[in-house]
Amino acid sequence: MGTFKDLLVWKKGMELAKLVYQCTAGFPIEERFGLVAQLRKCAVSIPSNIAEGFGRCTDKDLVHFLYMALGSCNELETQMILSHDLSFVDSDRFREMEIRINEVAKMLGSLIYRRKNGLDTNIRTEYDKSV
Repeated sequence: MGTFKDLLVWKKGMELAKLVYQCTAGFPIEERFGLVAQLRKCAVSIPSNIAEGFGRCTDKDLVHFLYMALGSCNELETQMILSHDLSFVDSDRFREMEIRINEVAKMLGSLIYRRKNGLDTNIRTEYDKSV
């Protein structure tokens, strides 16, 4: 059956979390417990919720946690916009992060749709490869 670590969307979420950690390393020190902590928390929440949902026994639970991961993508994007507006992130890095966030969000949306509509119900490790 495989594990959550076989899911492409989880792998992309982990890459995104690492990028957020790298990106926020250069933020002003006074933001360490503010925006930096918030950005890192929601970035880590994305693959964490995917993993937790995968470990649940029902598609309903899985979809619930996928929605939570999608919400964290939206939160992350909002915080990245603020970081860019405050000049903590330059335009090139911001565009890169926005592309990555949107990629994960689209994958999550597709996965949610497929699970809610009973598609690929027998293959838990293959269902996000069609994205």
